[in-house]
Amino acid sequence: MAGRVICNDSLIVDEAGNVHDLEEKLKLLLFEFENVEPEMVVFEYFYDIYALFQEVDFLNIGKVAQRAGINAGLMRQYASQVKYTPATQARKIEASQ
Repeated sequence: MAGRVICNDSLIVDEAGNVHDLEEKLKLLLFEFENVEPEMVVFEYFYDIYALFQEVDFLNIGKVAQRAGINAGLMRQYASQVKYTPATQARKIEASQ
């Protein structure tokens, strides 16, 4: 799994096997590059729906949106990376199986 953080004018990117390890790595990098104390960092999660639709390209975006109760146009924006998917919307999509 990969993650990124924008702090000031710095883009910090890393990857790890799970969310906890990724958070720890990003906090360390924020401290090293931007002198941000790790205990002050609170992450806001966005999920990469673009990657989902690339990986499982047989999914119909409109039907997934309908099942999840999300506007199809908004789902297309998530799928094309025009907008990032907030955790609340990601949970709706996840539950729509």
